Amino acid sequence: MPLSEHEQKLLEQIERELINDDPKFASTVRSADGRVRARRKLVLAVLLGIFGLGMLIGGAVTSYIWLGVLGFCAMFGGAVIAVLNAGAATSMAPVSGANPPSGKQGQRGNPVKSKLEERFRRRYDG
Repeated sequence: MPLSEHEQKLLEQIERELINDDPKFASTVRSADGRVRARRKLVLAVLLGIFGLGMLIGGAVTSYIWLGVLGFCAMFGGAVIAVLNAGAATSMAPVSGANPPSGKQGQRGNPVKSKLEERFRRRYDG
């Protein structure tokens, strides 16, 4: 839901006051982008999963069952981290206040989806 003009002006005023009051904190907050952190966690999760797979295979090849169990746990942890951060890494919208596309402009972006929606409406609406 986009912000109204009044809300955007208030937000800009609060941001200016924050920069004037505590410039060090403002620069820290400004540089910390949530998508970047989520992507880093996603990369970490993939690497953890690969490492866990290697440990699982190593445990299966050798007689060290604990290595396989530990590898499975590492793979499971990587999968959990990946699932929790995959949506945040790709779908976080910028805070610039840009409006999402609507109407025909939004439909041009994905013609397959619009065709499926049109078929669904024709089938169940009339």
